[in-house]
Order: sequence, then C-alpha cells, then structure tokens
Amino acid sequence: MKIAELMTRDVHLTNPECTLLEAAQQMASIDAGSLPVGDNDRLVGMVTDRDIAVRGVARGLGPNARVSEVMSADVKYCFEDEDVGEIARNMAAIKVQRLPVLNSDKRLVGIVTLGDLARHADDPTAGAAVSGIKEPGGPHNQTSGT
Repeated sequence: MKIAELMTRDVHLTNPECTLLEAAQQMASIDAGSLPVGDNDRLVGMVTDRDIAVRGVARGLGPNARVSEVMSADVKYCFEDEDVGEIARNMAAIKVQRLPVLNSDKRLVGIVTLGDLARHADDPTAGAAVSGIKEPGGPHNQTSGT
C-alpha cells in the first residue's frame, strides 16, 4: 500500500513569521498538536504545541515571538508514492509521530501520523513502527536544540 492511500490530505500550514499565539490558535481551531511550516509553498519546518511550550514559553518567549524561533527546521518527510511499510519502519527508526508527505515536486500534499498507521495495524510493519516510535529518545526530542 502507498502512503497516499492512508495519509491525511487536509493539512493546515503556518508561516515562519506567524506568532506563537497565532500558531497556537490555529492548532486549537483544528484540534491538532502540530503544524507544518511553509514559506513560499515550500516546507521549511514543523512546529508543535510542545515546541511552543518548551522552546518558547519555558525560555521566556512571549505570544508575539515568531514560529521560526521555536520550530524544528530539520524536517523529516516522505513522498506520497512510498510504501507504507517502509515509511512505518522509518518513522520508528527516527522516532517521529508524524511525517509531512510531499509529491514529486516537493510540494506538501498531506501528512501521515501514528494514528493513520494504527488504523492500518493489520499490516505487521505498521504495528512494529507504532512500538518503535513510542520508545523514548530520538533526534527530535526537546533537549536536542532547534
């Protein structure tokens, strides 16, 4: 199965110049814990509610600080025509719960989440990914910097 068959297509973007307040309000309105960050139709980062709390508020940044100050710029992503099993193994290896999905022109077309994989848990590789992702650590933890 290809990742395009199970990814979420309705993805909301924020901009690196948006404020943390605007990003948090956008997350609240769509009931999401993360937003891809785009600049001129290109993916340049990801920001999570945890980034806002730990990299922002905990460091004394206020609601008018910019998303670019707290986002992760090292974005891992996949392509829509990649195999679900391959993506699941990769997500487990790099310990991420969501991956932006790009088309062949490197334009954002969706996002695949741990929940998307769990809904297809009849695939044994998806189940393995779920347990691998939930192990502590990985390069995108909050103490590894931005």
